[in-house]
Amino acid sequence: MSDPADGQDDPVDFALAAFREEGVWQVQELAHDVLADIETLSGALRRFPGDGGAVGLVAIDEDFFLVVRVAGATTRVLLSDVTAADEWELPASAVEFLGLPLPEDDDEQEPAGDLDLLGDLGMGAMDMGMLLDDLDLYPDEMLSDVARRLGFGEQFDAAVGLASA
Repeated sequence: MSDPADGQDDPVDFALAAFREEGVWQVQELAHDVLADIETLSGALRRFPGDGGAVGLVAIDEDFFLVVRVAGATTRVLLSDVTAADEWELPASAVEFLGLPLPEDDDEQEPAGDLDLLGDLGMGAMDMGMLLDDLDLYPDEMLSDVARRLGFGEQFDAAVGLASA
């Protein structure tokens, strides 16, 4: 499995935390050293002062993304492609956190986890599922759409260097 700390080129496209403070969305970059596993990432997200927790948005190798939402002691996870767990430590940690078996070599690309983890913020399970079904989009484009629906699209696009649509 690849590991960002093993000296190879960093596969992380971006890692951001989004949270609402006094009703206003804030977006901050996460240090890549908190991406070791779901437990470490969750702990880092809990340090943000958000009204109702924080959302971590991580894209790796222009191939898949991970959304982690923490609120109090609760951690919810969505991995866009379960097969990424074969090659990368963080998605393997997500699959383990979700209590799922590691994918087999012949498994299809499919999401794993909680499709409704952002439902109360404006991105329900059905919309998330439809977005994940669009295999023509890159992870940054998918997460930009998520950010727009939640209300921090411009901040997200600026943080990752996307031109706002």
